[in-house]
Amino acid sequence: MEKIRHQKIFYILLATLFGCINFMAVYAFAGKKTPDSNNAQEHYTMNGFRNIYENPEHGFTSLLRWKLGLGPDEPPAISNSLMSPYVPDIAVPDYQKIYHPDPGKIQITWIGHSTFLIQVEGINILTDPIFNGSSSPFAGIGPRRQSPPGIPFDRLPPIDAVFQSHNHYDHLDLYTVKKLGNKPVYFVPLKLGKWFKEQNITNYVEMDWWETSMYGGIRIVSVPVQHFSGRSMSDRNKTLWAGWVLETSHGKIFFAGDTGYSHHFREISDKLGKMRIALLPIGAYQPRWLMKAVHMDPPEALLAHRDLQAEKSVAMHWGTFKLTDEPLNEPPVYLKKIMKEAGVSDDSFLVMNFGETRVF
Repeated sequence: MEKIRHQKIFYILLATLFGCINFMAVYAFAGKKTPDSNNAQEHYTMNGFRNIYENPEHGFTSLLRWKLGLGPDEPPAISNSLMSPYVPDIAVPDYQKIYHPDPGKIQITWIGHSTFLIQVEGINILTDPIFNGSSSPFAGIGPRRQSPPGIPFDRLPPIDAVFQSHNHYDHLDLYTVKKLGNKPVYFVPLKLGKWFKEQNITNYVEMDWWETSMYGGIRIVSVPVQHFSGRSMSDRNKTLWAGWVLETSHGKIFFAGDTGYSHHFREISDKLGKMRIALLPIGAYQPRWLMKAVHMDPPEALLAHRDLQAEKSVAMHWGTFKLTDEPLNEPPVYLKKIMKEAGVSDDSFLVMNFGETRVF
């Protein structure tokens, strides 16, 4: 029995170490809370970047506490008795729309996690594309995909542009980037271009927060979000993380990437105006004592929706990879509950099926 106990502790420690490498859930360079980010240098450090709003510092010890179950007790957001076993809702892709989008409208297809196909003004865009079967620095190891991509990679239309929010393995996937190759233009946060260049991808545009670029008539703005970066134990926060605003003739589209809730949502709206569509994360939030600074839960996502003055929001970052403690299917149930309590209509904040296409 003693040998079994020691083996169990060893595997927990091993899993914790892997989790630290895979997710880099270490929040360093915590910034002091400030009223706004007009100073373009305040998210810089001597060694990389930091958040511009207050957040706690969590390191390996916090991860170990989490894996050993030693953190504070937190009741589930939704009673376990109300949650059924997870079965992903998968739509049959509407390839007629996908291959022949109306250039006079915004068309969005959810592929899974934070990957969307955005089609607007004749341009085909992917966000944080991951078509891999797992999210990990090691092939075949780590969180495995719980739902197939809503559109298989070989059924995608030609991709013109890719918007990359940061370099975590569940958002920046080497397998997918190699399959996409050098044809699309990759819009990436500051200092992330080096990684792409190492993969022989040279067709990229690096942008700092609040910098702008143009592509096919669309004005692109890199905006602050509250997160962190890292693909190993040695590159923590060496590259920037960002959200993206696409200013089209049919309205503004906001892609959050991955973020905790903070004042930056209101700042984006104040500077850029109302969003027609906001793509917002609602999952990977439990336990809150560890994840709150970098992952929104549904109540915070609803606050972000309001701060952005979004006409419509679309949920993402749930149901694809089991990254944290909450059940995979809890986030949309929790979101619907919060919306009902707040008197928000169901069509204001949408939960799409994998492979579903919506036209706006």
